[in-house]
Amino acid sequence: MPEGQRADARRNYARILTVAEREVAVHGAGASLEQIARTAGVGSATVRRHFPTRRALLEAVSRERVEALRVRAEELTGQGDSRTALLEWLDGVLSYSVAARGLAAALAYDGVPADPVHENSCSATMEEAGGPLLRRAVRDGAVAADVTVGDLITLIVGIVLATEHHPDPAARADRLLRMAVAGLSPPA
Repeated sequence: MPEGQRADARRNYARILTVAEREVAVHGAGASLEQIARTAGVGSATVRRHFPTRRALLEAVSRERVEALRVRAEELTGQGDSRTALLEWLDGVLSYSVAARGLAAALAYDGVPADPVHENSCSATMEEAGGPLLRRAVRDGAVAADVTVGDLITLIVGIVLATEHHPDPAARADRLLRMAVAGLSPPA
């Protein structure tokens, strides 16, 4: 939120964001923008002025969680076994994404070509955060050289979206990530 905005605009932004966090927690990425506007006591045009796209709203709602994941990646960089460090970070990304409905959608590739005005800041932050962990794991031979952080985030997003309606989404998502990491067949 730009500092140069009027006090009422800053209050509206904060109120919309607080309501959006609650609505996204309950309804996920499909939370109604109109319901958010009504509950926040503003018009839908005010919501759209602050958040011109659903992705912009989801990114704002997810900003603190994404920052925590960035910090965790920093903490893990250079610690212990490179494979273990990378997998611990991916476990954190998965756990946050399962618990924070809407984060997976904020990280998902939406098919829109890169546009600096509408850049996916959540994905950019995650790519930057996971880069050192992945490069170290690749250098140590723990991960294939052609794997990218984008690939890993896409895998997490796919798992989270595929399991969000499962009776125990966290357990199911964890199982699927373990299977993906181990491969479909156990070592001989």
